[in-house]
Amino acid sequence: MRLSRDKVNKLAHVVTDSLAETDSVDFVEDRNTIRLEVRKVLEALLNQEARIDASVRQKIDSQKRTILEGSQEWEILYRKYYNEEVKKLGL
Repeated sequence: MRLSRDKVNKLAHVVTDSLAETDSVDFVEDRNTIRLEVRKVLEALLNQEARIDASVRQKIDSQKRTILEGSQEWEILYRKYYNEEVKKLGL
């Protein structure tokens, strides 16, 4: 799923605010620095997910016969290949 920069920033704010409200968490940096780091992590995860998605779609497209997106077979293959890609990355 592709999220806009504004949505990623909003998520980073929500995560940072939640961490700040947690008693067991103490910030050693200012909140904005933490928020920026959270945003970087979120963007990295979203980019990694996009690469996995592209790889999975390429695998499905490379099948000998055409498999229509949205069909039950396509969905099964997508989940199978997606899980394989995630395992390769150790996630």
